[in-house]
Amino acid sequence: MGSSRRRFVGASGAGLLTFVVAGCQRELTPAQAREAGAELQTLSAQQAALVDALGNQLVPGAAEAGLSHFIDQQLAAAPDEQLLMVKYLGVPAPWDGLYRDGLAGVNAAAQAIHGQDFVDLSSEQAGELAAALAGGSIEPWQGPPAGLFYFVLRSDAIDVVYGTQAGFERLGLSYAAHITPPDGWAS
Repeated sequence: MGSSRRRFVGASGAGLLTFVVAGCQRELTPAQAREAGAELQTLSAQQAALVDALGNQLVPGAAEAGLSHFIDQQLAAAPDEQLLMVKYLGVPAPWDGLYRDGLAGVNAAAQAIHGQDFVDLSSEQAGELAAALAGGSIEPWQGPPAGLFYFVLRSDAIDVVYGTQAGFERLGLSYAAHITPPDGWAS
């Protein structure tokens, strides 16, 4: 892992990133950015809703942890500063197309199979589509390799939900950061 990813996952403790809220830059966790209504920079509102809906199927609590705001903020950054898992897989930048095309593929499959957008599916229907995505058997599919898209989105969701001191505590694990964050950075 690169040092910037380690900084977010380990050293920051709270996963503070810079978001724009009401025209002002603020350092917030992705969850705080979501709660504050931080402005989306790269994703549309519909794409962000789809990220959250699919993210919750892959890692429960991902939407509340601010997954869509995390991905949006990261896609707006320069590729060498991004903390997205795809950066570490040898996939050439830029990566916004992978996310957009993957989301479009998931939504198109939901429309073809169930006649509605993914965000409108029942939990059971969404779970079945997420499982098909994980297995690379989602049909019809147009987009990046389904297994790759599943892996990067799930990895990003895991980082946002569990990659902070509070996330480690939810798992009942000791937080052993390389560099312990200052007190008061709790999310």
